[in-house]
Amino acid sequence: MGLLSTVMGVVGFGWGISLGLVVGYFLFIYLRSTDVKDPITKPVAELDTKTLLDLLPEIPLWVKNPDYDRVDWLNKFLKDLWPYLDKAICKIISETAQPYIRDYGPKFKLDSIEFESLTLGTLSPTLVGVKVFETNESQMILEPSFKFAGNPNIILAVKAFGLKATVQLVDVQIFATARVTLKPLIPIFPCFSKIVVSLMERPYVDFGLKLLGGDLMAIPGVYGFVQDFIKDQVSQLYMWPKALEIPVIDDPSAAKKPVGILEVTVLRAKNLLKMDVLGKADPYVKLQLVNTLMSKKTQTKMNTLNPEWNETFKLLVQDPKSQSLELHVYDWDRIGTDEEMGMIVVPLQDLVELEQKMLDLNLLKNDDPNDDRNKKARGVLTVGLLYKSFKEDEQVEFLGDGNNESGRAPDRSAEGGGLLVIIVHAAEDVEGKYHTNPYAKVVFRGEEKKTQIIKRNRDPRWEQTFEWQLEEPPVDDHLHVEVMSRNMGLSVHFKAESLGYVDISLSDVVNNKRINEKYTLIDSKHGQIQVELLWRST
Repeated sequence: MGLLSTVMGVVGFGWGISLGLVVGYFLFIYLRSTDVKDPITKPVAELDTKTLLDLLPEIPLWVKNPDYDRVDWLNKFLKDLWPYLDKAICKIISETAQPYIRDYGPKFKLDSIEFESLTLGTLSPTLVGVKVFETNESQMILEPSFKFAGNPNIILAVKAFGLKATVQLVDVQIFATARVTLKPLIPIFPCFSKIVVSLMERPYVDFGLKLLGGDLMAIPGVYGFVQDFIKDQVSQLYMWPKALEIPVIDDPSAAKKPVGILEVTVLRAKNLLKMDVLGKADPYVKLQLVNTLMSKKTQTKMNTLNPEWNETFKLLVQDPKSQSLELHVYDWDRIGTDEEMGMIVVPLQDLVELEQKMLDLNLLKNDDPNDDRNKKARGVLTVGLLYKSFKEDEQVEFLGDGNNESGRAPDRSAEGGGLLVIIVHAAEDVEGKYHTNPYAKVVFRGEEKKTQIIKRNRDPRWEQTFEWQLEEPPVDDHLHVEVMSRNMGLSVHFKAESLGYVDISLSDVVNNKRINEKYTLIDSKHGQIQVELLWRST
């Protein structure tokens, strides 16, 4: 019976499975719902940002953010140049590391430390987009976003107590967005004196590290600790506004901060050259300090060879002992390029501080004393020059150097004129009703100045500087700063829209000499703006 029961159970189990499959199949076929809806589909253009990023996580920045420019040509340039850049960069790394090796080797009882292999590999970095900021004439700001997934082979051999150990760095991945500032801009190649680099966000860093051939990163807990440690250290050192400064050229005039102001009064000119068919000219004067890009010019006087201007200009002086003032007289031309009528160079070292000097200057063809064309009379230009230096007891760094946190001057009443500097850094959480293409408008004593427009950005960064030369301290004045948005597309709302404003009292900056704060914008939900104010007395 036991055997028979077992056989019958197995047969019944087989028949049960077969019968169940047949019944299940017919139930699936005949009882299936016929009301089946098609899946919901949408064109890609109608998908929201989050859905797009989930579907296509590797969308380049120049697609996601129109402020970033596509730079395929630069990636091709880097790829072709990478074998040579690799050698040059590795040479710099080796030379930079040698002093530390010499100092720390004996300290830790190490016999020797040397590179057995030093190469960054065959794969070059890739720029996924570059944003360029329009700034004032003193600097240029770029924000490149790059990826480096390289195959470097860096082997460091360490000998101690007769034993040798090797540490190898492999498979490096670095994703980061940096801010590169070229400043100050100068008329000497390569036209900037230093490079300032800051990170705009915590970088992504991944790499392999081998000790004696074994993978250190495979040890539980080591990988996460090393990753977080490197990110924290790099962020503390170079996260914006902290920066790494790389000097490019040693230009004393470019590195110096302004030490005073030169007041130039262009009075008149006599007996200028005849430039027009009717024996007249339309002259104006352009003035500029040597080794600077900032220039000024007078109004154009029509149909005269003896113009009178009586216009006063103020120029920032960096080094009165080495700089000179260049004065160029041009004939304005309605069609074509203005023609130079004459020029003259005046060294500032000949000026006595706070003593106005009136000069009748004979115009020349150029500044070459051996040029025979300078013997021809080109007219006489009359100007008045007055140099005022900044007060020595004010130790505030010009244009907001962060070394002096308080920036407080000695206690005394503010007297005389000076230079008011407004630096509009950035705004946060600004949003318009119809469009968000923000720019900042700065209004002081009825004069209005604007930053560049940042397209489609709720957190714009401008880093633009505005200056006002004043005859007296602005102790009773207010500064109006307003974030505006201008339509840049096909929207029917063409008018500029206010995203919030703030009125700042200037009495504090006169007393403290420097203020750098974030202000909550009025008529904005959550908007803020960071503005830096500086006052330098003369």
